Amino acid sequence: MSIYKSRRVGDSLVSKLPNVGTTIFTVMSKLATETGAINLSQGFPGFDCSPELVSLVDHYMRKGFNQYAPMTGVPALREALAQKTLDLYGIAYDPDTEVTVTSGATEAIFAAITAVVRHSRDAGPDEVLVFEPAYDSYVPAIELNGGIPVYVTLTPPDYTIDWQAVSQKITDKTRLILVNTPHNPTGHVWTLDDLNQLANLVHNRDIWIVSDEVYEHILFDGRTHHSLMTHPVLQERTFIIGSFGKTFHITGWKVGYCLAPADLTTEFRKIHQYLTFSTVTPIQYALADYLKEPDHYRQLPDFYQRKRDLFLAGLRGSRFTIRPTEGSFFQTVSYANITDEPDYDLAVRLTKEIGVASIPVSVFYHQKNDYKMIRFCFAKDDAVLQEAAERLSQL
Repeated sequence: MSIYKSRRVGDSLVSKLPNVGTTIFTVMSKLATETGAINLSQGFPGFDCSPELVSLVDHYMRKGFNQYAPMTGVPALREALAQKTLDLYGIAYDPDTEVTVTSGATEAIFAAITAVVRHSRDAGPDEVLVFEPAYDSYVPAIELNGGIPVYVTLTPPDYTIDWQAVSQKITDKTRLILVNTPHNPTGHVWTLDDLNQLANLVHNRDIWIVSDEVYEHILFDGRTHHSLMTHPVLQERTFIIGSFGKTFHITGWKVGYCLAPADLTTEFRKIHQYLTFSTVTPIQYALADYLKEPDHYRQLPDFYQRKRDLFLAGLRGSRFTIRPTEGSFFQTVSYANITDEPDYDLAVRLTKEIGVASIPVSVFYHQKNDYKMIRFCFAKDDAVLQEAAERLSQL
């Protein structure tokens, strides 16, 4: 007979994220698979990456580049990123001290938040401004580091920022502001005025910024991406987060990066080295080579605008109210003129009855604000988009 009393270990474990369950992306993708629906919910391309990029990875794997990469990233890739940034934005980052390769943009966001946000015994928890609807990794990262999210709510149809409202949210405890442009899930793109307004608010304050710019190359109708690095007041206090997954259709490879001034990068790397240490080696070498041809990313606006326009043309006969997205590969639509049902219920019903999976936008708000909006990902093959639009027009 055992001398130990039987007890469920889990009964004594207190969750650090008690309000977090399975992500909506997992839920909707699973439902799409079960029902055979067209999956326009989760944000991943429905087509493969360049064969040239695959060949480059194969080349470096066969050449034996299969062991740990440096913690900061392969030098060739950091140098290529620094050169790309200089060419595009005219901003020089030192590849040795200001550029870090990470295992996806989500890891970079977590490391940047962790480097800045804390709960001190004397001052209490730091506050972090979050523009919502917000990507779902932001708030858990804040809370895991002892911070408190402070929400600035953006509303349809245009999701522009009320900077007076932002100024009212800033206190002496504000330590970080999270920025996302082009914005997921709404597609809103920041203007130069937005950068100036933010700079006026943080000037002479001990406030840092994490700028999620993973859709930097996916903008429409002639818009320009105004990276926060291009404003001197913002650049000196900002972690710029980027993603190869979104740019080169390789979301499954999970390779991102962080650009930040040397003092910020020093603290960022202290966290990064204990999260993943280093990122897959042969892929880094392949990306360094692939970046040498700027057309590989300069053609993205035209490529995705054609897909956006194709999808919207198919929805022209539907009852949705549509404002063309400004950037990203997401399109939100309003169904307020069609039904009063909650957006989550409609998303489930569309998946089961019409065979098209979407994301209810309310899940991106902390209080689940329901503005009767759903989000579609149009990074799919043309035939898939046309079929999805035809089915949605039946609603």
